Amino acid sequence: MFFKTRLAAAVLLAASTVADAQVLSIGSTKGGAVAQLSNAVSSAVSTKSEYQMRPQAMAGTQQYISGADLGRIEFGISNAMQYYMATSGTGMSEGTAHENLRIVATLTPFVQGVIVAANSDIHSMADLKGKRVPAQYTASPLFRTFWDGFLAGAGLSMNDVVPVPVASLPKSWAAFKQGDLDAVIAAAGSAAVREMDATVSGGIRFISLDENDVLLGWLPKTEIRSVDPATGFNGILAPTNLHAYDTVLFANKDVPENVVYAVAKALVDSEAELKASGPLWKGYQTARIATDHGLNYHPGAMKLYKELDLAK
Repeated sequence: MFFKTRLAAAVLLAASTVADAQVLSIGSTKGGAVAQLSNAVSSAVSTKSEYQMRPQAMAGTQQYISGADLGRIEFGISNAMQYYMATSGTGMSEGTAHENLRIVATLTPFVQGVIVAANSDIHSMADLKGKRVPAQYTASPLFRTFWDGFLAGAGLSMNDVVPVPVASLPKSWAAFKQGDLDAVIAAAGSAAVREMDATVSGGIRFISLDENDVLLGWLPKTEIRSVDPATGFNGILAPTNLHAYDTVLFANKDVPENVVYAVAKALVDSEAELKASGPLWKGYQTARIATDHGLNYHPGAMKLYKELDLAK
């Protein structure tokens, strides 16, 4: 009887320990590249820290940026441009500065571009004049901003194309695969691109973006980068100008320093695992985790980076 009582107590203690493990939430999108990044970050934190991290899928980054700013979730992943706009109250966040956000880590460089059918007559952004492109993005306004910038760089606007309303990025991919769109935006190396390449008759290819001050004025904290063909980069058939920017992990400023420290350390300790999780992490380097974007880092993260001499 004594043994059974001790055994039952041990089982209850173990169950209590699991239940008491703090679960952290990270905002994510419903599929696409951001979902792949948040899944990998969650796995690293859950494996190499005392915390469990769980993605919370939402319609778009703007939605969980607001959630993190209000303290409804602890973490989120964004591109540096959208994060800058959110914290400064400009661009997509015009008039509403999300002042409660802080960067935790600079993650992988993100490379995206405009995809067309490989057998189409579209070979440059200028060739999109009169073509069908996705518009509105009611659930993913970031991509409306990207289209405005990409078109402006070629001297075009939505008035020069045939705008086709879509709700989200995945909806635009579905419409493209069905032949209802002539071009879409997607991330090089993403699962979505591989699927489109396999689904669209004749495959797909990226077209080069125009590199100029007009485009970069629309899209701050980003750059145009020439990308060469490489394994895992479907649709890159020749050196192609794509749109590049860093992705960042951010947190509400009131997330305790010890929690953010542990999350940052889990990422520092997981470079090999993150790179092995998929092509999107190919450019990730721990040495760049504290990259200065002219934006504030969370003090819990900076404590670790200064200890490891990663902060400049």
